[in-house]
Amino acid sequence: MLAADRLIALALMAFSVFVMWYAQRLPVGWEAETGPGAGAFPFWLGLGMLAASGAILARSFVTRPHSGETFIPDADAIPQILGVVGLLLGAIALIPLLGAYIALMLFLLAYLRLMGGHGWLLTGILTLTTPVFLFFFFEVTLKILLPKGVTEPLFYPLYAMFF
Repeated sequence: MLAADRLIALALMAFSVFVMWYAQRLPVGWEAETGPGAGAFPFWLGLGMLAASGAILARSFVTRPHSGETFIPDADAIPQILGVVGLLLGAIALIPLLGAYIALMLFLLAYLRLMGGHGWLLTGILTLTTPVFLFFFFEVTLKILLPKGVTEPLFYPLYAMFF
């Protein structure tokens, strides 16, 4: 498991450098009228991923976590892994039809309540607040429109308020 941690950290670091290099094909800095350039989000995301994977790699040499563990998951974990993969694929499939926000809400609802066994209060709070936060982050702050599918007309009043 320790070798897998190191290999995955190195692969993520290489991917992060590639994302940062490729993002610089677009403007990365602040544009006067439009906000951050189109390459800003991927560049900074790549930098954050590089720092996180570098920390994982450094930790593997300092504390040696997971040493002696096997990389293959237990048989009990496989249904949970398949469930999460199924939920993610279902959410991705629903994005063109229902939009990113409704698909995310359905994913969070199923993941937190069914897979995680969390209570209705926490599930409801996270299911409702996460898409709102993402709307303000992507669409209002970064001016990156996410797909909305059939829910597009519901966003017209918000567009009128913020754009």
